[in-house]
Amino acid sequence: QVQLVESGGGLVQAGGSLRLSCAASRSGFTINSMGWYRQAPGKQRDLVATITSSGSTNYADSVKGRFTISRDNAKNTVYLQMNSLKPEDTAVYYCSAILSSRQRIWGQGTQVTVSS
Repeated sequence: QVQLVESGGGLVQAGGSLRLSCAASRSGFTINSMGWYRQAPGKQRDLVATITSSGSTNYADSVKGRFTISRDNAKNTVYLQMNSLKPEDTAVYYCSAILSSRQRIWGQGTQVTVSS
């Protein structure tokens, strides 16, 4: 069974940058779409950005122009470059992938905290 392993979260001051990474635990399967979601305390999990295997991207309005999603298909890895971070970006960030079987899998989450 494939798992997603995230890294790169942490504490940063407002205006700073962080880069999140998410890698599949093994190879030998096809991933269609990959993406990042986030969940702040007491709120629902919301989409941040997605990217297809062909490179088409989609962003939440709140992060457009500040965040960039990218992926390395050969490594089944997705990245999220986050610039100009704001306190309202504070949340647990989850990586997600949709396999060719249409199954959706999730990472364990990584905390991002932006101080004012």
